[in-house]
Amino acid sequence: MSVAGDERQQLCDLFDQLGPEAPTLCHGWWTRDLAVHLVMREQRPDALAGRLVKALSERSDRIQGELREQPWPELVNRVRRGAPKWNPLSMGAVDEAVNSAEFYVHHEDVRRAQPGWQARPSDPAREEALWKALSRSAKVFYGRSPVGVTLRRPDGHEIAAKSGPRTVRVVGEPSELILHAFSRRENRATVEGNEADVLAMEDLRRTM
Repeated sequence: MSVAGDERQQLCDLFDQLGPEAPTLCHGWWTRDLAVHLVMREQRPDALAGRLVKALSERSDRIQGELREQPWPELVNRVRRGAPKWNPLSMGAVDEAVNSAEFYVHHEDVRRAQPGWQARPSDPAREEALWKALSRSAKVFYGRSPVGVTLRRPDGHEIAAKSGPRTVRVVGEPSELILHAFSRRENRATVEGNEADVLAMEDLRRTM
């Protein structure tokens, strides 16, 4: 199974275990809120238009409310099934490219919000998939940084996320780096550089 598929199934197993009212690292969201988000993203992208077009917001709210009212096992199974055939995300290569990071981060959103969480053992396939995801998206995540940002993995490979006369370096396994990129505070990456530059970059992350 792909990394995206593995993370999806493990997240759904955790949903089954914890139920709909467990905390997550997504501010203000419980597990039910996260599951609704994932279903809307893959199966009801029309409902997401309400976030951008005011005239469609009422319809979007209605669809979201209907999903929230679904029995928890049914909602989890919809996440587990993934995108329908008409959605490009149903294609294996597209799913892996787009969803490896998405489902890894949301899986960790649930895992790391629970008391006594422990980091999972490193998995080479997962780390490589997340490194590829970072290489495609790092400039988007860090493009507004007031200082340069370099992402560095333990083997020395680097991604120049933002150029600048002064640069901070974020160091860690790709799985921790991508959590930092997604502004998750529960990450084990370390940040190196001038203290003022580090604070400036981290202040940006906290506002995203």
